[in-house]
Amino acid sequence: MVGVLIDTALVRRLLAAQFPHWARLPVVPVPRSGMDNATFRLGGTLSVRLPRHAHWAGQVAREQRWLPRLAPLLPLPVPEPVAQGAPGEGYPYPWSVYRWLEGETATTEGLVDPVRTARDLAGFLIALQAADPTGGPGPQPGNAFRGVPLGDDRDSIAHESRVRPKIAALKGTGLVDADALTRVWEAALAAPAWRKPPVWIHGDLDAGNLLLREGRLGAVIDFGTLAVADPAVDLQPAWRFLPAGARAVFREAVGADDATWARARGWALAGSLPVPDDPFFRDHPARITAALHHLEQIVPDHRADRA
Repeated sequence: MVGVLIDTALVRRLLAAQFPHWARLPVVPVPRSGMDNATFRLGGTLSVRLPRHAHWAGQVAREQRWLPRLAPLLPLPVPEPVAQGAPGEGYPYPWSVYRWLEGETATTEGLVDPVRTARDLAGFLIALQAADPTGGPGPQPGNAFRGVPLGDDRDSIAHESRVRPKIAALKGTGLVDADALTRVWEAALAAPAWRKPPVWIHGDLDAGNLLLREGRLGAVIDFGTLAVADPAVDLQPAWRFLPAGARAVFREAVGADDATWARARGWALAGSLPVPDDPFFRDHPARITAALHHLEQIVPDHRADRA
């Protein structure tokens, strides 16, 4: 999937054509822009976010519609849309201008109090899940089918046709215990499905979508995969962000039952399988290291639950 070339010059042209009152502000690419969207800081108080592919263009309308409704109900700041741009200047998709949120990209090492962070993150999820889901979008292609039931036929990262081959590709590499990964995955598939009404999910609570301020959780960003679905997908930070010592606190605070926790492990596993010949990992060795670390958290947690 080839994306659109998005650079500072394009952003300046779009601003000049559609929002000339912002056209003279400095435009600076953010240090770590996402894979689905390109983000630029606009002056001191704004940001510009542009989808790279047609597949993700629907995220713009989703965030524009729902974030203003959800933000007042949430205990942490989230992106605030202030304008929606239209296709133009050779760029084919809608795009957004937001208020700039201060903070640093979250890292486990940057937490001053992991237990407090676990409680803060759980509180955010509880508030998000409590928001009225009426009219909210279900899992769909534009949010990568986040929150579908495990074993569902829709093409999510947790689809059998994606997960099983990745586990198989790791056999014999010496990187991980592929048989142990299979047991985690099969336990997730066997766990009872979410039987309650679907709730709001963020869908992509990777550390890259969390901001820290002075070592504390300060904001949650990138709601492009926002949906109304099974909340298990949002528990992935238990293994992909929080240190082991804060995991039980997070689980208790968020109120996850055994089945939801098992499904959440399945989602975390599906997003942490490093296929060495995949360019996503091959060209960025640090991603393999991070993925292996996540798996090292997931497998013992599964074993402890089975003990």
